Amino acid sequence: MEDHSVCSTPVPAGNKASLRETSHEGHVPSAEVLEAIENVILDVLKSLAQNKAPVLTLARRSDWRNIEFKDSVGLQMIPHYTTKQIRSDCPRSAPKFALMLKILSMIYKMVQSNTYATKRDIYYSDTLLFGSQSVVDNIINDISCMLRIPRRSLHVLSTTRGFVAGNLSYTEEDGTKVNCTCSTTAVTVPSNVQGIKNLISHAKFMLIVEKDATFQRLLDDDFCNKLSPCIMITGRGIPDLNTRLLVRKLWDSFQIPIFTLMDADPHGVEIMCIYKYGSVSMSFEAHHLTVPSIRWLGLLPSDLQRLNIHKDALIPFTKQDQKKLASIQKRPYIACQPTWKKELEIMAASKLKAEIQVLTSLSSDYLSRVYLPNKLQFGGWV
Repeated sequence: MEDHSVCSTPVPAGNKASLRETSHEGHVPSAEVLEAIENVILDVLKSLAQNKAPVLTLARRSDWRNIEFKDSVGLQMIPHYTTKQIRSDCPRSAPKFALMLKILSMIYKMVQSNTYATKRDIYYSDTLLFGSQSVVDNIINDISCMLRIPRRSLHVLSTTRGFVAGNLSYTEEDGTKVNCTCSTTAVTVPSNVQGIKNLISHAKFMLIVEKDATFQRLLDDDFCNKLSPCIMITGRGIPDLNTRLLVRKLWDSFQIPIFTLMDADPHGVEIMCIYKYGSVSMSFEAHHLTVPSIRWLGLLPSDLQRLNIHKDALIPFTKQDQKKLASIQKRPYIACQPTWKKELEIMAASKLKAEIQVLTSLSSDYLSRVYLPNKLQFGGWV
């Protein structure tokens, strides 16, 4: 969504910014982080010394024109992207300019003292100043993109919503040993994914589950142990940064097949695409967040026909569903996924959607007893 509160000045083609490289793990030494912030402040001071109004230059993170699709990476920001300027002398953008300097100051102090804070901590440090949590979230992403430094290296933590369970153990940065045995209780995704080490697993595959209710049902059915050892993860809807980082970390560590189990609706497809190809707004961190090898296991639109799910159990599309699906169908990665394209065409033609829970109309444990075992055994993914 375009930020209309900002006085924007597109940068001419010859002056476009270029990306700063970060390591594969995305860790940037503290000295480099401090230097990057100091350089921003020096530019502000230079402008003031020359009696010029200081500006901060940001990438247009949500502009598709700044995004390219690579099959091996997903959606990533192009090397020379267009920018916008947050001006200190413009009434519409001056408040954001001030808030960015405020948060840069807080980050600088945290990096210096080797302390950490969540985005929520930052917001609650001065709720009147920041106004809303979303303002803080957006500014931190802008700073991360502007400095070309991952959020973790800025000492800003995300609040974790995701859960992980199954055949996995690891050691957290503080030395805590975690064993994700598949029981009725899952483990919260760690807040410092880059800091975990000694990862051990004998899992044959990983299953990303869209919804917490489905995830818990599979735990109750002891799915992780019944078929073959596996790792299950849920972001409980749209995944947070830590859940996406963990999926990527597990892929890098074990190179096992990763499958997704989503509702057969445009929202479920959107969430799956975030795991697989990334999001436009976080494309500057694509190399640390995407796993293009992810496969769509279910619930496929074609499954609804194949299993003779009664139409009364399906949900009619809303106008918003139609708009969302049309948008997804136009995205660059759909062109290189003919089987996905076909599934989306089936969904579009029927104008019907289904939640995973629709399988209970066949039998209460159909998902874990029949559907998933058959899919995994006979290659029922796309």
